[in-house]
Amino acid sequence: MHIPQRQVDFDRHLVETLAKNGPRYTSYPTADRFHTGFDAKQYQNALQQRNVGALNRPLSLYVHVPFCNTICYYCGCNKIITKDTARADEYIAYLGRELDLIAPYLQGQHQLAQLHFGGGTPTFLNDEQLAQVFAHIKRHFQFSPRGEYSIEIDPRKVSTDTVYRLRELGFNRMSVGIQDFDPKVQAAVNRIQSIEETAAVMAAARDAGFQSISVDVIYGLPHQSLASMQTTLEQVLALNPDRLALYHYAHMPHLFKPQRRIASEDLPSSTEKLDILQWAVEWLTEQGYVFIGMDHFAKPDDELAQALEQGRLQRNFQGYSTHGDCDLIGIGVSSIGKVGVSYVQNEKDLPEYYARIDRGELPVMRGLLLKQDDLLRRNLIQTLMCQFSLLFAPFEEQYGIQFKEYFGREWPELLLQQQQGLLEINKHGLNVTAKGRFLIRNIAMVFDQYLRQRQAETSPLPRYSQTV
Repeated sequence: MHIPQRQVDFDRHLVETLAKNGPRYTSYPTADRFHTGFDAKQYQNALQQRNVGALNRPLSLYVHVPFCNTICYYCGCNKIITKDTARADEYIAYLGRELDLIAPYLQGQHQLAQLHFGGGTPTFLNDEQLAQVFAHIKRHFQFSPRGEYSIEIDPRKVSTDTVYRLRELGFNRMSVGIQDFDPKVQAAVNRIQSIEETAAVMAAARDAGFQSISVDVIYGLPHQSLASMQTTLEQVLALNPDRLALYHYAHMPHLFKPQRRIASEDLPSSTEKLDILQWAVEWLTEQGYVFIGMDHFAKPDDELAQALEQGRLQRNFQGYSTHGDCDLIGIGVSSIGKVGVSYVQNEKDLPEYYARIDRGELPVMRGLLLKQDDLLRRNLIQTLMCQFSLLFAPFEEQYGIQFKEYFGREWPELLLQQQQGLLEINKHGLNVTAKGRFLIRNIAMVFDQYLRQRQAETSPLPRYSQTV
């Protein structure tokens, strides 16, 4: 059933015809389905269930650091703009208190398979503050030599000494924000970042023993052109990253106020953006990078590429992963977690996050307890997005269904996608074609029961990015 995983077939006409807005499926059901009826008590129950025999799954920890000392106009993340690093002292204390509230339900010091610091800008924290966060974590969790411990880096705010300090603390993977090296583009999005400082951080990470370095690039930003992006990507690859994410900028100034400082007339046209994407996909693969899926690329010897080849690739709230099957504890304002058959999200408002912890409560804002149909569809969507094929027989046996009968409403859409060249369907299962891999979100959307309900009710859809 597997197609050659390094095969790339960018069908320009198909992408132009079928691209539309849709979820990224870092979870299913998607976060817009979370509701306030899921409260701290239900989260406590989910945590306690981890202690029951076979449900004791591997564990990951996500730490959200919301602070940034400058604002990037394109950004839609939950963040707090301040230059006062002392504000983080109070926040770090509350992170420790949140972990103390969680600990009794986990019962014991668990080993972390994964740790991720995201933001905001995690390196807003100084060395002493980072050490304090780690002290809180190590009171409750153990680190493993085989664990994946990553942090998002802003090269403008990190010294070589800090990179070494991060490695000493236990980080072994790094995600470096670049976005674009073109000076005109950088000025338009208020992110001035030199190649030299970026190269210095990445070189220090390699010298310090970081195992993998990922970089983020965005296309669709103001003043970008095919020529300028060719230059930027050539400069990025000269830095020799292990992984590269090529994200599409979604301009939604009505939702994200900082984007109002970006003039719509300065954005590249749809045709120009497709020119950039088509060239980038073809050129990156020519340079030896493996197309992982959606907007991710990796070197052939990177763990992501190996997981793809071996059918072990997963997805979680941080995107593609080799440990997506872990339970995920999220701490900090607005953080999201996944425990067993539940999703949970913390309060998004910092004062309310503090207030809940002051009352001795887990700061749960909303969440979701998954039904059997949710679990079935989650497994199906993840399998298609990560393995790009699905065998009917084992899936039917696992869930006690007949695939074509259970997905009777979806079947005509799958047949249409087969006609369009996205899928191959036979008696054994579904296979995503090389063309279809670029539109994998379109395929996943066919199985999204909640999206189907909203479309049937003509309800307004949540904000989603374009599928390509």
